[in-house]
Amino acid sequence: MLDETIFELDLPEEERWENLTLANDFLFGKIFQDPDLCLKLVKIILPELNIERVTFPVLQKSIRETFETKGVRFDVYLRDNEDRIINVEMQPVNRDNLMKRTRAYHSLIDLDTMDRESVKNYSDMPEVIVIFICGFDLFKLGRHIYTFRNYCVQERDLMLNDGTETIFLNTKGKADDISPELKSFLDLVNGKSSNDDFVNELERRLEYAKHNRKWRQMYMLGKFERQANIDEGIEIGTKRGIEIGRENLIKNFLNAYSKRTGATTEDIAEIEELLMKS
Repeated sequence: MLDETIFELDLPEEERWENLTLANDFLFGKIFQDPDLCLKLVKIILPELNIERVTFPVLQKSIRETFETKGVRFDVYLRDNEDRIINVEMQPVNRDNLMKRTRAYHSLIDLDTMDRESVKNYSDMPEVIVIFICGFDLFKLGRHIYTFRNYCVQERDLMLNDGTETIFLNTKGKADDISPELKSFLDLVNGKSSNDDFVNELERRLEYAKHNRKWRQMYMLGKFERQANIDEGIEIGTKRGIEIGRENLIKNFLNAYSKRTGATTEDIAEIEELLMKS
């Protein structure tokens, strides 16, 4: 059986299993496999929708349209009682591509829905809400929540009503712009406890998760796989970089040699072939 504690010694302190928090996307996805917890979460994020139930969420649902296209893996992907699709992502670090990534997520969800379900025409497409829980203020305005929908630039009150919505939650917010329940949840993601009932329940689940050896092994295997892919990419990139550098060096040498000696094109080609083989 895998002794994951040995391999964890090479990880930074904050990435070791016993030190993970709800801000870790793997642990976040595992804990919110529970549909009751998912329901409570989306109800405090989207109280205006009066969501009554959610279908059992798909943990880290993957969508890849073709072998040539870039796929995505969602942290939490669910449907509510109004058949809305709600995708919740944990994003502790700013990768500087979040705005464009939301565009890709909406597009892939739409394509996946139209391809796999009985969508006979565009009016059958479900509403899609993509939510990012960020450990940083993406827009630097101090808000806890930023909600985006499509509207007319010339008539700001004219909504497109295309059924898409994107929400960015900011655990570092300062404004008084959300409910106490949502504020307590964001504080928990940020590492701060409270007496909120939902927060207390999540803390108990986190404690339970730390004793789940199967989840721990899955987490470590995922870390190994990602690191192996990175190492392989570095190796391939280094090897190709050396090859390109050598090719450029040979070409520069041959250009200088040709100018100095007046060698013919055939002579240069012959020398280049010999150098490339050496």
